[in-house]
Amino acid sequence: MSQPRELDDLLADLETTMGKLADGTAPLDDLVAAHQRAVRLLADAQARLAELRARADETSKLLTG
Repeated sequence: MSQPRELDDLLADLETTMGKLADGTAPLDDLVAAHQRAVRLLADAQARLAELRARADETSKLLTG
């Protein structure tokens, strides 16, 4: 199983992809593909954030005992 991507990397890719969408000058096919990529990246980022929150909560519980 591969390592999950770093949240910062996911967010950077999402920002780049959103920039392509915001520009709006690409052909429609490219814009649709960028939208689909943005949706996937957002879902991946949300999942990664949930994992990190769970780890932080677990660590907090261990520290506060």
